[in-house]
Amino acid sequence: MSPAREGRGRLLLALCAVWILWGSTYFAIRVAVEALPPFLMAGTRFVLAGALLLTYALATGAERPRREHLLPACVSGALLMLCSNGLVCWAETRVDSSVAALVVAGVPLWMLLFDWLRPRGARPAARGLAGVVVGMAGVALLAAPDPAHPLDPLGIAALVAATISWSIGSLYSRGAHLPRAQVTASGLQMLAGGILQCVAGVALGEVSRVDLELVGARHVASWAWLVLAGSIAGFSAYLWLLKHTTPALATSYAFVNPLVALVLGVVWGGEVLAPRTWIAAAIIVGAVVLVVTARRPSARAGS
Repeated sequence: MSPAREGRGRLLLALCAVWILWGSTYFAIRVAVEALPPFLMAGTRFVLAGALLLTYALATGAERPRREHLLPACVSGALLMLCSNGLVCWAETRVDSSVAALVVAGVPLWMLLFDWLRPRGARPAARGLAGVVVGMAGVALLAAPDPAHPLDPLGIAALVAATISWSIGSLYSRGAHLPRAQVTASGLQMLAGGILQCVAGVALGEVSRVDLELVGARHVASWAWLVLAGSIAGFSAYLWLLKHTTPALATSYAFVNPLVALVLGVVWGGEVLAPRTWIAAAIIVGAVVLVVTARRPSARAGS
């Protein structure tokens, strides 16, 4: 196989991982947090996934993590796992998985804004700015009070905060001083982030809320799926995409994940979506398409 074809094949596999596998994790999180406290559930998931990846890296002779890699791994782990994934898991104790996926679909909108605001940032094209405005309108419609179909405001606020943290963490990870070997970098960030999530869970008193008698086979299966599909396959693929393609393509999962999550939530989870939610879904996904398909602008003039 030629190097070009091999590169295209790896890109396609990475995109499928973040498009399809990550879309399924919203429903898996919802099932897991039925019986497991959110931060401890997420933390143990990432600790195991990170430990497995680092063990594989050491066994295969990949680059070993060094002392200077620890701080960047902790910073990215705090932004991506503790603040972002942790808040998503917490929010799914209050809102449906399909709603969570819709709000998180706004990640490319926030990334475009933060990429513009950073030093020597890239000025967005008109289509990108239009997508941001439309996307914010969609999120506002989704979160607006509706007595007939109420949504938990704290859950929505946590999801918005999670998307902001994920966007900042993603931009930080692109230039962070992490191991060049992808398996080592992924494992180190997951392990650091997972430990931080576990610490947060302990601080929030989640240990006392663990009741193993409530944990059934479906909860264990969902947790295992999050370890394998969400963390080892999906998160590793996302970090690879951040390093090897544009932020727009790396975050293109945002307009596929909601569709996967909606189908799983409605078909398997029995979630019932109000007409307004479907309208908001169309607006948000359309906005993300505008942002992702906008031309990459040049660096900000005069910077």
